[in-house]
Amino acid sequence: MAISASIQALLAGEQVAGSKLNNKLLDELLAEGMLLVISHGSRKSYLARDTDALKRFLVDKDESYRILEVNVPDSRASMAMETGNSKLATVRSCPGFPINSYEPIECFLCGEPFLVNPQEGSFLFVSDWEKFTIPEDVVIIGIENMENFRMIRKQRELFENYLKTHDFSNRVLFVSRYPQSSDLRRWLCSIPNYYLHFGDFDLAGINIFLLEFHQYLGKERSSYLIPDDIEFRLQSGSRKRYDEQYNYFKDIKSDLFELQQLITLIHREQKAYDQEGYICCNS
Repeated sequence: MAISASIQALLAGEQVAGSKLNNKLLDELLAEGMLLVISHGSRKSYLARDTDALKRFLVDKDESYRILEVNVPDSRASMAMETGNSKLATVRSCPGFPINSYEPIECFLCGEPFLVNPQEGSFLFVSDWEKFTIPEDVVIIGIENMENFRMIRKQRELFENYLKTHDFSNRVLFVSRYPQSSDLRRWLCSIPNYYLHFGDFDLAGINIFLLEFHQYLGKERSSYLIPDDIEFRLQSGSRKRYDEQYNYFKDIKSDLFELQQLITLIHREQKAYDQEGYICCNS
């Protein structure tokens, strides 16, 4: 695969006109927060927020982008041994994803018992994720925002009420997609547990769920966590962010009834609401 000149320019830290980017890829990169939008009157150009993160995302998204890592040694350690410089190319030296819980959960890592019970103010990171297993009755809640992920105890009432109302198990493991890669999704696809996505209540947040999780897990194993008071909260949400996202995500739809209702509500209110607003609900 030949990497397009526009992608090479983004990776080089240059601005790229929107007209030069593939529309589908542009939508994905915007949904993932990979790009800064720079307006020039009615025209827009884009700049990578973090070129290393963009390269990792492209490589994890599509094997054909691995041409970006041609001639890259297997690890930073071997690179440093051979050249004295481990920063010559981007290599994923720490695969995996963070996990958190507010109650102890007996799991297994590499075939050995592994108690997930982080002290408040901390969380764990699973790097050998292919050998990480959890009890089948544990519900997995993926939290999109890192602040919400760190402060799960301040949202415990929200989670427990939602799980009880929707007849889910009250045993929960929280996961995060940070740093952005396909590791979390691949792990979710390899286990039978149910996945709830807790993201922003806007079109871009819903798009992330649909593209990154729902299309792989299906309606039988995944849904969006929608609090009972979201209609009230959307009334005080951001009109500006809704307007910014509208052209990119106005046509998204879901086969999940409750999520489609949320999409309809967001369009009706023409507002977006950040999930951080729920952090104080149990403080």
